[in-house]
Amino acid sequence: MYFTMMSPEDYMFTCLNKKLFGFECFGCGGQRALVHLFHGEFIEAFKMYPAIYPLIMLFGYISLNIFFKFKNGSKIISILAITSIVFILTNYIIKLIS
Repeated sequence: MYFTMMSPEDYMFTCLNKKLFGFECFGCGGQRALVHLFHGEFIEAFKMYPAIYPLIMLFGYISLNIFFKFKNGSKIISILAITSIVFILTNYIIKLIS
């Protein structure tokens, strides 16, 4: 009996926005960027979805803040959230123009 190695790409969700309307959504590329990260391809992950690193920092900081309650936690979370939104919007606009 053969066991085939399935890659993470075999389990990815298809973008409904792209499928129904023909253009990418704000999160297109995020799953592929995570696969690149897991493979250690950090530059490729950034090229695929530049917001991956600000989002990781945001969720990591939120997780730490739950347990340790940093002094300026809400301010730092706001800055990281705004940074993530700027990266997401910039990436989306560049994809629409290209």
